Amino acid sequence: MTNDAAPLAGIKVLELGQLIAGPFAAKTLADFGAEVIKIEPPGSGDPLRKWRMLKDGTSVWWQVQSRNKRSLALDLRASEGQDIVRALAGAADVLVENFRPGALEGWGLAPETLMQANPRLVVLRISGYGQTGPYRDRPGFGLVAEAMGGLRHLTAEPGRVPVRVGVSIGDTLASLHGVIGILIALHERKRSGRGQVIDVGLYEAVFNCMESLLPEYSAFGAVRGPGGSALPGIAPTNAYKCSGGHYVLVAGNGDSIFKRLMAAIGRPDLAADPELADNTGRVARVEELDRAIGEWTAGRSVEEVLAVLDGASVPAGRIYTVADIAADPHYRARGMIESVRMDDGSTLEVPGIVPKLSRTPGAQRRNAPALGQDTDAVLREIGLTAEQIAALKARGIVSSGT
Repeated sequence: MTNDAAPLAGIKVLELGQLIAGPFAAKTLADFGAEVIKIEPPGSGDPLRKWRMLKDGTSVWWQVQSRNKRSLALDLRASEGQDIVRALAGAADVLVENFRPGALEGWGLAPETLMQANPRLVVLRISGYGQTGPYRDRPGFGLVAEAMGGLRHLTAEPGRVPVRVGVSIGDTLASLHGVIGILIALHERKRSGRGQVIDVGLYEAVFNCMESLLPEYSAFGAVRGPGGSALPGIAPTNAYKCSGGHYVLVAGNGDSIFKRLMAAIGRPDLAADPELADNTGRVARVEELDRAIGEWTAGRSVEEVLAVLDGASVPAGRIYTVADIAADPHYRARGMIESVRMDDGSTLEVPGIVPKLSRTPGAQRRNAPALGQDTDAVLREIGLTAEQIAALKARGIVSSGT
């Protein structure tokens, strides 16, 4: 499929953010055909270029986060750089930024100012606490948002220190909420002809996924605590130890699923017990149920357990490492592991694109750019001459990659 046929073809996105939240949102748009110009500081670029494991001096994470984007190395602190942003924003459909509140205003790039010149502009602003409220000026990273949003309190064994989810889930949740906001705003723009500002706080995106946490507190004064590998209030669903010390996850919490599970583990008495016919009764006896399931799994390997439960149509699964993911045929059959050819001729496996669209799927159309790789081309597109570009380079306001 050519880029012209992509679902977001013709949508121009200006990305001013760095690291995770803003760039992930722009990456998602780029995967589906939006033209994304990523602005990075000359010399250093987005810090993500140097995060975690590097290959030839650049993070392999970068190859995922910045695929399908163009890189313009530009100093936002310089007045000439700000003029270039205004020119680019004047022709853009979407601007994405995840600086601390007030940063754009300090550079003379307030959304209100940009939207006066381009009333159709949609602006996504992602920050720790949002653009308003008493905490707006606090520095906010994903891990703080996960704690404030209520997630970190739940991710622990009872009585032990809350642990971090092993990825930047707060940033990613905020990014996805931002993408939803962008698509809603673009759809509304078809009717009104006007853009708008989307204000996403990291903590709010986390809080939005906390299910019944608040209404349970409001109605009953209940403060949900950490449940370890279980999900309190829903039973039975837990991690159960198998032979060899490995664990299997079993979700037997549906009424009919529970009966099939009990039959599969040789406990028809529990399957037929009227007290266990619904979730309320099962929660009251969850320790008994967990013990029965655990005793059954303890003498069997993960493979044996999964074979029996799959045959009984009971949701269950092993705990995957990335090695398991890379070897799994379902991942590959679904296109969730893609092999891309790097600029040096080597190949790299990267995550595939989500969601799956039947007629206009997303695609990787170009590799993540070198710092400033597209500087000259982007500046020419907004009318700068070779002499003007050379003068900006001489002053360190822009730079070109190789």
